[in-house]
Amino acid sequence: SIQPCPDVKYGKRIHVLPIDDTVEGITGNLFEVYLKPYFLEAYRPIRKGDIFLVRGGMRAVEFKVVETDPSPYCIVAPDTVIHCEGEPIKREDEEESLNEVGYDDIGGCRKQLAQIKEMVELPLRHPALFKAIGVKPPRGILLYGPPGTGKTLIARAVANETGAFFFLINGPEIMSKLAGESESNLRKAFEEAEKNAPAIIFIDELDAIAPKREKTHGEVERRIVSQLLTLMDGLKQRAHVIIMAATNRPNSIDPALRRFGRFDREVDIGIPDATGRLEILQIHTKNMKLADDVDLEQVANETHGHVGADLAALCSEAALQAIRKKMDLIDLEDETIDAEVMNSLAVTMDDFRWALSQSNPSALRETVVEVPQVTWEDIGGLEDVKRELQELVQYPVEHPDKFLKFGMTPSKGVLFYGPPGCGKTLLAKAIANECQANFISIKGPELLTMWFGESEANVREIFDKVNVSSTPCAMF
Repeated sequence: SIQPCPDVKYGKRIHVLPIDDTVEGITGNLFEVYLKPYFLEAYRPIRKGDIFLVRGGMRAVEFKVVETDPSPYCIVAPDTVIHCEGEPIKREDEEESLNEVGYDDIGGCRKQLAQIKEMVELPLRHPALFKAIGVKPPRGILLYGPPGTGKTLIARAVANETGAFFFLINGPEIMSKLAGESESNLRKAFEEAEKNAPAIIFIDELDAIAPKREKTHGEVERRIVSQLLTLMDGLKQRAHVIIMAATNRPNSIDPALRRFGRFDREVDIGIPDATGRLEILQIHTKNMKLADDVDLEQVANETHGHVGADLAALCSEAALQAIRKKMDLIDLEDETIDAEVMNSLAVTMDDFRWALSQSNPSALRETVVEVPQVTWEDIGGLEDVKRELQELVQYPVEHPDKFLKFGMTPSKGVLFYGPPGCGKTLLAKAIANECQANFISIKGPELLTMWFGESEANVREIFDKVNVSSTPCAMF
């Protein structure tokens, strides 16, 4: 990323170290052969953490800036002292640090991220603020939302950006068949975090270890919930420990955890809108080689209901499709691939369209969903019905701003009636195609069951799925 660096001073001294796999077999003096010619009267600006490539001698060597004085950036002048003593940096360590997640790697939830920063960064970095105003700093944050929206990713990013010790507790891993061991595991996690404060404890899948006590049959789950309540209440005021938890079933969690003093704030990490989807696509495609015809804005508009994980899968599928198209030019027996083939690889808009045809929102995976291939041209006659359907269904989906402007409420449902074979199902499919909406076909008998209350639950489940996916849907 490009950042403004005002008032860059000349450096007094800098410390640089080579990356280990680029100096294997080199016996000469690195300073004389590489660094001195590179920096000599070039007045190069450098920043702590930078990696730069120096060509010299027989091959190129990569160096990393470990320290600068003044920190964090300076200009290397002729009288700057350059140190290069020390063990070379391992490539694996470097790649591991590059893979760390930051706020820049999260898209589609700016508003929620601002809330979380306020709740986490302020108490960890400036606890004196809360002391000065005379209130207790927040203790816990509960992130909830459908799977794949980035709840765990946000927690990792917060820990990396704040530099806090990060302790991950996966809900099911705490459980043990031995009596008392589950509670002991939980206690150890909190003790470890307090020792390494400032720290963030992140409990993933909270509903697995803290379900509603009146609905659980096992004694272990009840004891774990009680232990978690005790530990959260027992955290010292000056411990600088924040507890974050994630779940996609917030209503399954014991209500005692959802009060002030335990999980103070609940943040809904929902399904991103078109702008959020565009942000996520830009993050996932920043290292991809895209053809000139790729319009990410259009892809974002066409991926209703897709969460971050769905969009990551979409980009991956588009890239695989680009490779598949070149498979006839690649000989799998060869050790190397022709440079011309490698250079011609690029992901096109057609690859994204193909990937879109293969994917559907994860919230609707269990339901058979499709965008029908039926158009108005496939239906003869019924011109008045078609026009009425366009006004009732297509206009509200395609022009919601116009309805808002005139204060109109779009219709929620349409009832088709007529003898068998006159095109009722075909009309429903055609209007879904025109709106580019997902089409969910539900047969009446599929919802009915002999068990009391289950038929109603089936109806509720279908509506819940559609509401969660926030994608245009035609249910028939």
